[in-house]
Amino acid sequence: MGRAKTLSGGAKRAFVVAVGGNLRGMGKIARVTYYPVKGCGGTSVAAAELGAAGVTHDRTFMAIGPDGACRTQRGDPKLAAVRPEVLEGGAKLRLRAPGVEDLELDVAFDGPRAEVAVFTWLGKGVDQGDPAADWFSAVLGAPSRLVRVSPEHQRDFGAVPGTAGFADSGAILLLSLSSLDLLNERICSAGGEPVPMERFRPNLVVSGWAEPHLEDRVRELAAGGARLGFAKLCVRCAVPMVDQETGRRAGPEPIRSLARYRRQPEGGVIFGMKAAVLEPGQLAVGDEVTVHSWGEE
Repeated sequence: MGRAKTLSGGAKRAFVVAVGGNLRGMGKIARVTYYPVKGCGGTSVAAAELGAAGVTHDRTFMAIGPDGACRTQRGDPKLAAVRPEVLEGGAKLRLRAPGVEDLELDVAFDGPRAEVAVFTWLGKGVDQGDPAADWFSAVLGAPSRLVRVSPEHQRDFGAVPGTAGFADSGAILLLSLSSLDLLNERICSAGGEPVPMERFRPNLVVSGWAEPHLEDRVRELAAGGARLGFAKLCVRCAVPMVDQETGRRAGPEPIRSLARYRRQPEGGVIFGMKAAVLEPGQLAVGDEVTVHSWGEE
């Protein structure tokens, strides 16, 4: 039996019990977050509906450059300081960012299409008009337009199950508090400052798993009325080195510390699990997380 550790916040983690080679943890949903505009700030909610493409409103919009390529924090860290707010069930979108006036849009669900690219995926988005384009161009200091997923939007990830809006890949990014605790222990032991969970931009955060990185081994889980399945491990880029409050690069942590113990043999560091929605449904903060299937250690 594993030994319980102390959570950051003083609460006790649940024990993890080894039974027949499988690890069973008493987990709960600690946070649910969606990101209306790709690369921009998120909205945490007490409860949400999970559809085939993930949390409702997640990555429904994205800013693109003149060539249609998605703008992300990799090249435009200022996106992190943009605070989108979904209003009237998605009929309106309010945009806030430092140094510019707020903009409230009537969302265009259909209309002129723009050719778009989310890295290797090519598709089309519904252009949201010149006011939105001017606003993002001013914030980012580069010509930009805002698009929304179209009614015919489809994404097929090939070997990876599921679909998504304008997310990089996979409908859900899931992380556990114990994984962050271990990472911050390592960062602090090397003389650095701990990083918040926001740096990793997860959709779902699980508390109560005593063993760090237990999410790597989850193959199927249920929470609330939804069921999720493993898609792939999340290979991290430079985005976790961006301060999500200011939109400024603040590296080398946490990537430097992750590289010391989470580097894959084929390259890249991993932190978190991408999941597909196997069964849509509602979930809420506090819902128990029941793992039905585990992968090998």
